[in-house]
Amino acid sequence: MTAPWDVLVLSRQAENRRALCTMLQRQGVSTLSAATLGECREAIAQGKVGLVFSDRNLPDGTYQDLLQATRTLPRKVRVVVTSDQADWDDYLEAIRLGAFDVIPAPCRRADVEWMLIQAKRDERTVATGSDARDAA
Repeated sequence: MTAPWDVLVLSRQAENRRALCTMLQRQGVSTLSAATLGECREAIAQGKVGLVFSDRNLPDGTYQDLLQATRTLPRKVRVVVTSDQADWDDYLEAIRLGAFDVIPAPCRRADVEWMLIQAKRDERTVATGSDARDAA
């Protein structure tokens, strides 16, 4: 059994943070929120964050800086990039750089729920050292 983790919402816009946190809390998830990359780094350094929903662009950096910061952490932190850009090349670049996924902004409840399900499934896979094919 894996330890429960928090979901952090990183957005420069307070309304987006509130809306996304509300969606997640309705799923029974403990949430944190941050307006800057610096605040996010402090929160994930505590070791309780397993999933981050992050704007593509932040006041003090980009999602790429966040991905870089998560690489050295002892716990896997999945980063879902929220983007109002629908460019396929941008999506592929984010995945290549290590994003867990990219979803459209503003976020829809179904997308958020799906990311939560996938992240929890990934956490179980990491914790057991198994591959998704092993579960089939």
